[in-house]
Order: sequence, then structure tokens, then C-alpha cells
Amino acid sequence: MLRLFISRAAGSQRPLCSRNQLRGIHERNKKAMGLVAKGWSALQEVDRVIDHADLNDPRLIPLLRAAKDNFELALEVDNMNTHARYWLSRMHFKYHVPGACKLIGVALLVEAANMGDADAQYELGCRLRVDNKYVKSDQQAFYYIEEAVDQLHPGALYLLGSVYLTGDCVKRDVASAMWCFHRASEKGHAGAAIAYGSLLLKGYEVPEVIMRFNSSRSPSTGGARKKEVKWQKQDAVEMAKEQFRVAAEAGCDLGLHWLNRLLDSEKQDL
Repeated sequence: MLRLFISRAAGSQRPLCSRNQLRGIHERNKKAMGLVAKGWSALQEVDRVIDHADLNDPRLIPLLRAAKDNFELALEVDNMNTHARYWLSRMHFKYHVPGACKLIGVALLVEAANMGDADAQYELGCRLRVDNKYVKSDQQAFYYIEEAVDQLHPGALYLLGSVYLTGDCVKRDVASAMWCFHRASEKGHAGAAIAYGSLLLKGYEVPEVIMRFNSSRSPSTGGARKKEVKWQKQDAVEMAKEQFRVAAEAGCDLGLHWLNRLLDSEKQDL
């Protein structure tokens, strides 16, 4: 009887222990992300003024050290935090921070990419696309770019679309390129929006997979649409204008230039 009571008591304790463990993991994640946010804010301040200052400007050192310390603390709190790994790797690569080491940056970047961070996968894929006859890394680069594309990383989508459009390393496929540009444009990528709009103006038809996706799914919720999709009735010029408008809103002068050209052309036709 006593054994049965003890076993039941132990069984009732397990869910409580499990909840405490989950609560502890959540608290560590929350604290780590707070430190990452502080480090990122410091880097934003550096990026704001770095174009107007010397790379070794002593006024930047406190901000760089603060960013580096926050990212390192985030990893101490939560060693599985891929964002801290990625941003710390960028500090070793890009910034003149005291103690920077490119080998450490490489190790952190590879770890973050292998742990599934889309930004790290995209950057690693870009760095592996080197023009060196002694290094054959195209397949590795393509692998990491595709991994980032699976997570709909806008930069990776744009790069993969460019690869399909030019036929670099793969068979040329304009439809796949337009799909990549379309998805990147939905996320506000200016270059992808201009590329997609340009292809529409050249007379390329919207791929069936985009038509089917937009006609049956809602881009915001993923659910079935209740209303008829308006852009399917628009002609290529109207769709191109929408893409150039996306680029212009992202701050791209080329998008604004093409949008104005199309508007001027419409006025002349009238």
C-alpha cells in the first residue's frame, strides 16, 4: 500500500517537474533574445555612423564592445540561440571590434547555418560562391542557399531566382525564377520586385504555380480566399507597376524611376 502511494506521488510530480523545466527554458530564451536585441541596437547605431567615420574611430569601440559582449552573454545564457551565433559571426567578419578573428567568425557562421538559421544559411551560401580554381564549393553554396529558400529568406529567394534566370550551375528556368522573385517581392525585396516586374514587361507569363497559389490561398493567413483575386484580371503592365511600387516603397530609386516611366507612358496614351 505504501509503495502504491509513493508511486502515485512520484507520478504526480513528473508533470510539475516538466513544467518547471519548460518554464526555465522559456526564461533562458527570453533573456537571451533580450541580450541579442541590445547587441543588435548597438550595431544599428554603429551602422548609422560608420560611413561618416574612420573604421578605427575610437568613438565606435564602446558600441562594438557592447554589441559583442551582449551576443556572447546571450550564448552563455542559451547556447542554442542561433541569432546570437549569427550576429557574433558578423562582428568577427565585418567590424573592427577588439578581439575579432575571422576563423571564429567562420566557425560561428557554420554552426548557426547548420542549426537552421536562415540568415546564416544565406550568408554562408554567398561566401561559398567564390571564384577560385582551387576551391570547388558551388554545390555547398547551392545547398545552403536552398536551405534558406525553404524558409523563404528573401535574399536567398532573389539569389536563387537569379541563378535560374541566368542558368548558372542549373538549367535555365524562367518560371522558377519568376516564382522566386514573386515570393521575395512579397517580403519587400526591392531587387526581386524589379526583376519580376521587368520580366512581366518583357512578356513572360505569370507561372501557373503562382496563379494557383494566389487564387486558392491567402498570403496573410494561409487560408482559402473568400473573395476573387483582383490581380488576376490585371494586365502585365499593372502587375509590373505594383512590383515597381514595392521596390519604390523599399527605398529603391530604380523602382521609383520605372514606376514614373510607366505613369508618364499612360499619360501620353491618354
